[in-house]
Amino acid sequence: MALSIEINREVCMGSGNCSFWAPGVFDLDDDGIAILVDIDAAPEEKIMLAAQGCPTQAITLRKDGEKLAGG
Repeated sequence: MALSIEINREVCMGSGNCSFWAPGVFDLDDDGIAILVDIDAAPEEKIMLAAQGCPTQAITLRKDGEKLAGG
């Protein structure tokens, strides 16, 4: 099963940590809130760092139904 990424846009504060750790996977929209761009743009390890580095825990990662990181 593939990695799934959820972004809680209500919690995101737009720090940009996610796009720093996993560029191409995450970006900030015109409102300064994180969006998913391309889940395949960075290795899973980088995506994990992005989720763990989110100051508000707005990014949740799951793999095979198991929660790996996030709020």
